[in-house]
Amino acid sequence: MQTIEMNKKAVALLEQWDPFDVGPKAYAHEIVDVVSDLQRLDHPTDLAKRIREIYEQSYKLWIPIEKCVQISYKLLAIKYEAKCIV
Repeated sequence: MQTIEMNKKAVALLEQWDPFDVGPKAYAHEIVDVVSDLQRLDHPTDLAKRIREIYEQSYKLWIPIEKCVQISYKLLAIKYEAKCIV
């Protein structure tokens, strides 16, 4: 799977994730930042912390780290599948 396909899958997953119940199309800027960080981060906890920072910075609302860890594992699975690591 190429990087473009990986990014599409990651975007689709993040569009479904609605941590603040504001509607799935409300997170376009955050999704771009998370997908960018997905390229450079390989550990679920590191990615989860970054996801929480990105979303909290935009919405000034707290997200439990557990929710961010769950989505980070799914994102990293997409990344590892794309790199044929799994």
